[in-house]
Amino acid sequence: MTSTDMTDDDVQPRYVRLHIELIAEITDESALKAAALRQVEADSYLDDEERAQAVEAIEVDPAGSLAHFVDPVQLLGDVPGVELTQATWESGQAEFDPESEDWDLYESEEDAAGA
Repeated sequence: MTSTDMTDDDVQPRYVRLHIELIAEITDESALKAAALRQVEADSYLDDEERAQAVEAIEVDPAGSLAHFVDPVQLLGDVPGVELTQATWESGQAEFDPESEDWDLYESEEDAAGA
């Protein structure tokens, strides 16, 4: 059966997992922390317990602050024919050396696996 032979009843949703890795340099930790705290306070969807956990994460680690500005809904919100089904993300400190071969962003997975 080709795609032209398929009816609407034959079409199955296709799920795609996107893996995105970003390295961000925090240049002003105080500004990031203050902005994250403002965002958490303004978030009407957080209950008191979630808000307290968010504030704690912001206080402990700047990576926790940055996570409050990642919004997968905004990434896919305006893409026609796509509905965000699930999203998870995490942030954490990373060692970064742009001169290191370990940080070659264009290295294929086959090259990394030694194929």
